[in-house]
Amino acid sequence: MIPTFILTTWLSALISISIISGGVYLAHEWQQHSWGWDERLQRSVFAPTFGWNQDTALFAGAALLLIVALFGGALVRAVLKRVMTGAKTSDQASPLESPHRAGQQTIKRPDGTELHVEMYGPTIAVPIVLTHGWGLHSAEWNEAKRELGGRFRLITWDEPGLGRSTRPANRDFSLEKMAHDLAAVLTLVQGKHAVLVGHSIGGMIILTFCGLFPNALQERVAGLVLSHTTPRNPVRTTKGAAFFTAIEKPVLVPLLYLTIFLSPIVWLMNWLSYWNGTAHLITKFGSFAGTETWEQVEFATQFQPKASPAVLARGMLGMMNYDATATLPGIKIPTLVVTGDKDTTTKPEAGEEIRAAIPGASLLTLRPAKHLGLIEHHRTFAGAVAKFADGVEATKVAEVL
Repeated sequence: MIPTFILTTWLSALISISIISGGVYLAHEWQQHSWGWDERLQRSVFAPTFGWNQDTALFAGAALLLIVALFGGALVRAVLKRVMTGAKTSDQASPLESPHRAGQQTIKRPDGTELHVEMYGPTIAVPIVLTHGWGLHSAEWNEAKRELGGRFRLITWDEPGLGRSTRPANRDFSLEKMAHDLAAVLTLVQGKHAVLVGHSIGGMIILTFCGLFPNALQERVAGLVLSHTTPRNPVRTTKGAAFFTAIEKPVLVPLLYLTIFLSPIVWLMNWLSYWNGTAHLITKFGSFAGTETWEQVEFATQFQPKASPAVLARGMLGMMNYDATATLPGIKIPTLVVTGDKDTTTKPEAGEEIRAAIPGASLLTLRPAKHLGLIEHHRTFAGAVAKFADGVEATKVAEVL
């Protein structure tokens, strides 16, 4: 989720409000039409008539819109489940269940944030630290936990204000703050060399970490996997970047601050978008490329209504100040860059730029894939991470020998 997504958030909110408003208006019109004058009683009486008439049409329209507003999501889910059952992909699996974790921990930060951290897999294995995308939380890695947890020591964490991690008292959601949080999580690898894996803002956090802690590369970090991410302000690397850059200051920034101010109302609107199915359709067509399962769409759609709009907006404001282009040439450890060939949120050109700037970096392009390609093609992604981590470990062993 990048700053331009705030437009989609407000658009879906307006659609939800329009559906409810339309239902209330038609119900009011039906109620007004149903009142009549009774000559015998000499007073107004409520006497609706049903049949092939205007009053019945008003009643039916009101009922339909209100049902869609509250239960349309169930219909959308049922349709998606039916039409997507036969989706052809070798990466099909339900992302809804998380495997049994080996442990969990809370890391208290100086700014008041309490980071929720979970561990999976054997303690003695190669550690992989997974940093999720913005608006999501560590459950994003459920499939990776199942597919990699038997061979690697996985460490997942919820970024501040998301999942089970608390917000910082100073409301600092900058990339630099979150890079320091990642450094705190990295202390849990117990002296081993870790592979850092990040999706979207997770990749931005990792690159910011590399700029702030260059000595940690080689000393504590053995390799990087940067998935569907960007080296600079994501407004500059999304589809339609020229237009979004032009409206960044006059439109996007004020909308983000308005979202913070009206956070409870926007939160309700996000739930309405989930209930009426708008959120499902936005997720399906905006984040997936056509080989996903309906379970994956449902799984990904559940994240946004659970997240505080104020937290999301503050994180998006933080992204606008991000630029790691100067850091890239100084990264001297193995790096795998993962892109989606149809990603409109972070165009594949951004990943190609990262690959070209980091010495010796390699590139994996998922096809067909958009911004959640690592979920749509989770087995391909997990296989690539496993192969990369094995190669990094083999190199470390060879250096010791």
